[in-house]
Amino acid sequence: MSLLTVHNLQIAFGHVALLDGVSFVLERGERICLIGRNGEGKSTLMKILAAQMRADDGKVELQDGCKIAYLAQEPTFDPEMTAFHAVAAGLGEVGVLVETYHDLIHRLSHENNDALLKQLEDVQHQLEAQDGWRLEQRVNTVMSRLELPEDQKVGALSGGWKRRVALAQILVTEPDVLLLDEPTNHLDIEAINWLEELLKTLGGGLLFVSHDRAFMQKVATRIMELDRGKLSNYPNDYDTYLRVKQATLEAEATQAAKFDKFLAQEEVWIRQGIKARRTRNEGRVRRLEALRMERALRREQTGKIKLNISQAEISGKLVIEVDNLSKSFDNRSIVKQFSTMILRGDRIGLIGNNGAGKTTLLKLLLGELEPDSGTVKHGTQLNILYFDQLRTELDPELTLFETIGQGRDSITINGQTKHVISYLGDFLFSAARARSPVKSLSGGERNRLLLARLFAKPSNMLVMDEPTNDLDVESLELLEDVLADYQGTLLLVSHDRQFLDNVVTSTFAFEGNGKVVEYVGGYADWVRQRPKNFISQSVIPTNKVAQPVKTTPAPQVAPQTSTISTKRKLSYKEQRELADLPLKIDALETELHDLQNQVNQPDFYRQSTEQTTKILNQIKEIENDLSKGYQRWQALES
Repeated sequence: MSLLTVHNLQIAFGHVALLDGVSFVLERGERICLIGRNGEGKSTLMKILAAQMRADDGKVELQDGCKIAYLAQEPTFDPEMTAFHAVAAGLGEVGVLVETYHDLIHRLSHENNDALLKQLEDVQHQLEAQDGWRLEQRVNTVMSRLELPEDQKVGALSGGWKRRVALAQILVTEPDVLLLDEPTNHLDIEAINWLEELLKTLGGGLLFVSHDRAFMQKVATRIMELDRGKLSNYPNDYDTYLRVKQATLEAEATQAAKFDKFLAQEEVWIRQGIKARRTRNEGRVRRLEALRMERALRREQTGKIKLNISQAEISGKLVIEVDNLSKSFDNRSIVKQFSTMILRGDRIGLIGNNGAGKTTLLKLLLGELEPDSGTVKHGTQLNILYFDQLRTELDPELTLFETIGQGRDSITINGQTKHVISYLGDFLFSAARARSPVKSLSGGERNRLLLARLFAKPSNMLVMDEPTNDLDVESLELLEDVLADYQGTLLLVSHDRQFLDNVVTSTFAFEGNGKVVEYVGGYADWVRQRPKNFISQSVIPTNKVAQPVKTTPAPQVAPQTSTISTKRKLSYKEQRELADLPLKIDALETELHDLQNQVNQPDFYRQSTEQTTKILNQIKEIENDLSKGYQRWQALES
């Protein structure tokens, strides 16, 4: 039986239907990723499912006794609660007992009091009666896996750590249906990797919103896309969705073009005057009216963001030279003896856990923070833009027009003058939206506004600290293209692994104890090259409320990649396997080519869903077999 069934949900804001007849079923064991552009209604749908918002029409049915838990984009807590109490609160009344037990144990460790001992004994009996020990162990286990500081007050935690607390709070409830809205926002890469593995082991049903393409590919068993109020289903993983979606859009465009051509012909006929009126067919007139109505109701796909970075004069060849840079906070080494040379055109990614020191290193490189030792020298003609700074400069009371125009009606980008309304339109803000205050924007819209403001200013060096949060996939891909073509120098902090792989050419990796190592390539290249004994070190916040965690890099050391290995002679069986592998691989490639030709046929997706899914699954299996075959071939030959 289905855990969650959604029937014909309808909700509209103004004259536009945000959800227009949305229906779907969530089965036990399914992990569905809900995708769509910013503003399409994904968070609205999640809130309706979590009973935090009511739809105009339709209904949501849960299986009897089914528990549902919801992680919102911006979780809220009592700032005076400790992390342990906030997590235990997810257990309700039993959670209160667990909190009391935790407090009593903590107090008894500092004082010997008979009254406290008696109170502890009473709480222990109540916990035993309500299966509290298992639940208390669950709280401790989840907190340990998320590396949460038990006694730290939530109000003193950063956004990323608060998100971990919220995630822990809902995980301890062991819900049957888990709703996660952007679960990877503010999580570092190691935490994202852990979350991926955890979600794949859940026994219930999962529905999550995400724009992290690597996360979607690893976790989702089905993709649902919300587009212009309608919900479309795509079986299998994210890569399969991309292939099917492209074909769907092409078919939609073809169908729309045929419809428009036919409507235009009918419009010509109705305007032929007396000749037409003499032979006018009233049924044909009524059909034309219906066609006009259908065309008026058609919702076109929203346009794409137009990104164009305003370029400043070219900087000198040498951008930043770093020599023996070191920085510590509270006796903790953030960066130790780090040296590097950044040249014009470099695109460098910074990889490390939350609190490792990425932002601190950026501020050291920009001269906003003084090092304990070492030097940072800037080259000539640098015009630097720092993305993170713009976040703090956004005035929530100003309109979008005022934010971009800064008192002017037009702006100049690369020598071309453009009206502010037109420029905002490039970032998908309508003329009416341009007069709205910044505080009315969603997270994704706010990030688009930041990009609009950033790219309007001339620069030859971009420093971007987490620019991808809340951006939809299409905007992410456009941002990738623009940054790849940027003629200046780029320093980028991001936890989006695919974004790093697609944009940067080298990486500064924080590997613990102040050590920062430079590698060629992006995240995947670092994973391949990093030391085999590498253990990630998460930095747990201390009881001190720090300013935004400031950290620093370490010496630039070439990674040790060469190892001495001795070749052994292949066994007879292995020699036969090596001889047969080329033929097997050739056969698999031929079969894959034939199947892909079928997929490329214009009528492929007109078949039954069962048939198309079968062929797409075959392609995926053959691709996996080919990958294993190539790896085995390489292993045997080496």
